[in-house]
Amino acid sequence: MHDDTVERTTDGAGRLQDLTFEEIRKLNPAAKHRLRSQFQDEKVPTLREAVVESLHHNLTIYFDVKGHANQAVDALKQLYQEFPQLYNSSIVCSFMPEVVYKMRQADRNVVTALTHRPWQLSHLGNGTPRFSSSWKHFLYMVMDVILDWSLHSFLWRLCGVSAFLIQKNFVSQDYVRHWSARGIQVVAWTVNTFAEKSYYESVLDCSYITDSLVEDCDPHY
Repeated sequence: MHDDTVERTTDGAGRLQDLTFEEIRKLNPAAKHRLRSQFQDEKVPTLREAVVESLHHNLTIYFDVKGHANQAVDALKQLYQEFPQLYNSSIVCSFMPEVVYKMRQADRNVVTALTHRPWQLSHLGNGTPRFSSSWKHFLYMVMDVILDWSLHSFLWRLCGVSAFLIQKNFVSQDYVRHWSARGIQVVAWTVNTFAEKSYYESVLDCSYITDSLVEDCDPHY
């Protein structure tokens, strides 16, 4: 699951932490998908089931860890031991440097990446302030500056990452060249239109994450 709640991606309601696995398993994860008519009997997969299916189709997997660093690292370490092919077909990424650092400490052969969106602490994805309180907004903007500087100056090396996953609006030719010179790949997210894809491929020479490889999708922040 991507969100803390199930409303956006299923026909259910509520917070994940308030639902049992059996309750989540009864939800339809295709209910609001544009191809829902073709996938009427889908179930929310376990992590292992999702890995097995992805490997079956030779997909590259991004393990996007939202939190709970210790539990996530333990679960992922077991998966890499069970499916060694993951070392060549997956990336563990997170907004949280702690997750990436601990993953590298647990298994240095795992490919990792830091995910980042400038001003993520003080602003929502669409650019509006996250907090109505002016002092709180200013405090988190200061924290954003410190976080951005830390990630780009030393945390990337401390965490041993191979890539930066950056929100698409903050990727430039200079940014891509800067990290390419250091052996780090830049991956933009989420690139959802043909025009955007052409720009990132031909002008920026940059990899990207998209919701569809064959059609335009709604803009994503």
